[in-house]
Amino acid sequence: MINISIPASDITITQREQVLKENEPVIKPIYGFIDFHLIPRDKGGIFLFFNKNDELLFVGKARKLRQRVKKHFEDNVSPIKMHRDEVNKIDICLVEDPMEREIYETYIINQLQSKYNVEKVFY
Repeated sequence: MINISIPASDITITQREQVLKENEPVIKPIYGFIDFHLIPRDKGGIFLFFNKNDELLFVGKARKLRQRVKKHFEDNVSPIKMHRDEVNKIDICLVEDPMEREIYETYIINQLQSKYNVEKVFY
């Protein structure tokens, strides 16, 4: 039997307002998030979107995390396009191996019963 556990979050960003400090540029929020710069640009992994009640809304994987996560808030084909306002927290798990990303994504979707993942659902 294979034993899989959900990886610990490496980065968590939440909706927040910018508190301007001296000579700091204004960051334009995207759906209340201003900390996309904390997500590595060239790392792969898993991302999890949560609502304010800490319920899992969506799980995804990416070769380049920052680009993919931001795309969910900007494009018109994202599975969460109608639910972007619900997202309050984003957890990032760095996972470089593509096969591991695939396994973790499917496992998390089914273990935590992600609300808006319609593919890969086996529960």
